[in-house]
Amino acid sequence: MKVIISVGGKFEAFYLAQQLLKRGYLKKLITSYPKFEVIKHGIPRDKIASILIKEIIERSWRKLPAFLRNIYNPQYHIHEIFDKLASRKIDEADIFVGWSSFVLHSLRKAKNRGTITMLNRQGSHIVYQNELLKEEYEKFGIKPKPFQLPEPRIIEKELKEYEEADYITIPSLFAKKTFLEKGIPESKIIHIPLGVGLSMFKQIPKTDNIFRIIFGGGLSLRKGVHYLLRAYAELNLPDSELLLIGPINEEMKSFLEKYQGKFRHLNYQPLKELHKFYSQGSVFVLNSVEDGFGMVIVQAMACGLPVIATVNTGGPDIIRDGKDGFIIPIRDIEALKSKLLYLYQNEEIRKAMGQSAKERASKGFTWDDYGEKMIAAYENILSKKN
Repeated sequence: MKVIISVGGKFEAFYLAQQLLKRGYLKKLITSYPKFEVIKHGIPRDKIASILIKEIIERSWRKLPAFLRNIYNPQYHIHEIFDKLASRKIDEADIFVGWSSFVLHSLRKAKNRGTITMLNRQGSHIVYQNELLKEEYEKFGIKPKPFQLPEPRIIEKELKEYEEADYITIPSLFAKKTFLEKGIPESKIIHIPLGVGLSMFKQIPKTDNIFRIIFGGGLSLRKGVHYLLRAYAELNLPDSELLLIGPINEEMKSFLEKYQGKFRHLNYQPLKELHKFYSQGSVFVLNSVEDGFGMVIVQAMACGLPVIATVNTGGPDIIRDGKDGFIIPIRDIEALKSKLLYLYQNEEIRKAMGQSAKERASKGFTWDDYGEKMIAAYENILSKKN
């Protein structure tokens, strides 16, 4: 079996490439990352096709002043440039795996060669995602900036990819539900949760007695940070702290100002450093309104934290409700407060749940587990073809 991967960026594609490489199945990894960065992940230079122009344009755009970025979203054109250049690098393979919105031309090129095509979508169905996020912005009277919602032409392109790909791989039961609701046949969907690297995400001793609630990720309406801020402020727990780790999206600034003094914020932290912060936590919260699969969930669990997550994340795939953490509805501040208070008042139960979460993550949700499941799916698909 020979597999070509195409990804505009990194995502979990590098972990998949590592798993394929170990078994001798990786033919080529096409990415916008430079070769010297990809090699750090153990991928040989001769198996890397690097298309740098995507990163150059995108990162340059991000450095522009906010008023310029708010005028125009270049996402569609950036993705199209990468896709068209990547399609030129498609050659003979058994399976082509591409990340959604980056691969319509590449999918077509692969299909013309008789290759099985698999579209990897990290989130929920893009129309569902767009509708839900619009609803959230309207709920708070915020007009989204051009880059805060999927660009209309990106939506159109993804819908074509959904239609033309032989299979669509998605990481959570929540995401699967949205695809089924939008009319994608179940026979086309492959559901495999993502994983965690246990060598990077490991528990170290907690050094204080503070009840520390941790959130990791971009601070945004999509991630439900505004609900977490309100819940924590209303609980007003003695000897506690809310630690938010991640970059601040523009729409969150008014919420952060409102709850100033009720939280501590750290900007983006390197992946290899996150376990140090997670290990000082008591509970991790991912209160997302929409999140195809929050990789932070399994990362926090690997560091010994019970996790409270909404139904619209990968939480229900991993968290055994009441054993490794809790699953709550989206936008439900009272449910979030109730679970936080329960863990605050029951230290021994909280610690037991954290240990259970750690064991759960290490047995079934590592990147090796992910690789085995994904490759088994590929082998099954090829056996049907033959």
